[in-house]
Amino acid sequence: QVQLVESGGGLVQNGGSLRLSCAASGSIFSMYHMAWYRQGPGEQRELVARINIVGGTSYGDSVKGRFTISRDNAKNTVYLQMNSLTPEDTAVYYCNAGYRITSMASITNSWGQGTQVTVSS
Repeated sequence: QVQLVESGGGLVQNGGSLRLSCAASGSIFSMYHMAWYRQGPGEQRELVARINIVGGTSYGDSVKGRFTISRDNAKNTVYLQMNSLTPEDTAVYYCNAGYRITSMASITNSWGQGTQVTVSS
């Protein structure tokens, strides 16, 4: 069974930085997209950043220029470097990934349990 485990969340002051990590463990034949989403209080879950298998990236408009997504394919790990954080970035951040467990399996889309990021004003 594949698990996505996030780490790196916490409390930071306005203007500060945090780095989130998400490691996928288990039997993975091939990892495809990896992404970060977030959900603030009373809000819908939204895409923060996404990175494909060859390193192509896309970002939500609200984080462009401040956040950077990267991945280590050897470790099946995705990172999110968050700079210039504001209270509006406060949310639970979720890791998302698509992968195959065998060469013949369909692509499975999974989510981590989430990590809280709180930015104080």
